[in-house]
Amino acid sequence: MKEIVISTAQFEHRSGDKKYNLSVIEHLATRARDSGARVVSFHELSITGYTFLKDLNVNEINDLSEEVQGGPSIRTLQQIAGDLRMVILAGLVERHKGKFYNTYVAVDGKNILGVFRKLHPFISKYLQPGDSYQVFELSGWRCSILICYDNNIVENVRAVALQGTQILFTPHVTGGTPSPMPGRGNIPPELWENREKDPEALRKEFLSLKGREWLMRWLPSRAYDNGIFVVFSNNVGLDHDHIKPGNAMIIDPFGEILVESNKLDNDVITATCTPEKLGQAGGYRYINARRPELYKDIIGKPNQSVTRPAWMKE
Repeated sequence: MKEIVISTAQFEHRSGDKKYNLSVIEHLATRARDSGARVVSFHELSITGYTFLKDLNVNEINDLSEEVQGGPSIRTLQQIAGDLRMVILAGLVERHKGKFYNTYVAVDGKNILGVFRKLHPFISKYLQPGDSYQVFELSGWRCSILICYDNNIVENVRAVALQGTQILFTPHVTGGTPSPMPGRGNIPPELWENREKDPEALRKEFLSLKGREWLMRWLPSRAYDNGIFVVFSNNVGLDHDHIKPGNAMIIDPFGEILVESNKLDNDVITATCTPEKLGQAGGYRYINARRPELYKDIIGKPNQSVTRPAWMKE
């Protein structure tokens, strides 16, 4: 297995404007290709937009949604990937057999390489939860996808690691939302609007517990505990009625940040993932040292899944 060069992006999407969002994806993917990457990852629902879904009725969700197989957005994404000779990962609202999903796909110019449905969706009551993990291959590397809140459930990350995942793509729409946690909350929209005149005020918010500082409390540990690379993508700027902080980054199996963006704008960043780190990392040893006979019945007990953030209205 050889090293692989990967990019991850952040951008300000437009709610419901798939044509515009795909144009930004093409632009940033081109920048990623020019930086040497052959894989680029975008944020959750990057094709369709995210937070505005909470205010859509079922007919509006249906109008926004598409089939993955043969759908127009995926065909466009594959055309971009083929032109650039890259693998591109992006998300959209999927319609499948009369149900709707928060779905994330990996494509090249010819094939759909991976399709994952968010396990813990909550932005709309009309979205159904996915019911499985998926491991797929990119250039000899075993890869998986977990979308946003899926990554806050530590069992999900361990589950894909136990299936041999070496690179985990973690597309998000996160940060800058109300929370009972001290220090978190909304990022004032006027700071985003005034970012050119006063960038430091906005940067302070993006790096605070509303953004990066919160991520640092848990995200590197997902890589470290499991001995995997974590590719984090997030949107930046206005997302319906929230301001998002970006903070795109790639983390290695030691929990070290290889590269990250602190830009107050659309951006794409690139890092090289080296296979040697996988066996050297503590997480590799921790997984091998497990004693599942002690806790298999505890972990497997039935549980009622409840996922509802503080800012969601009834």
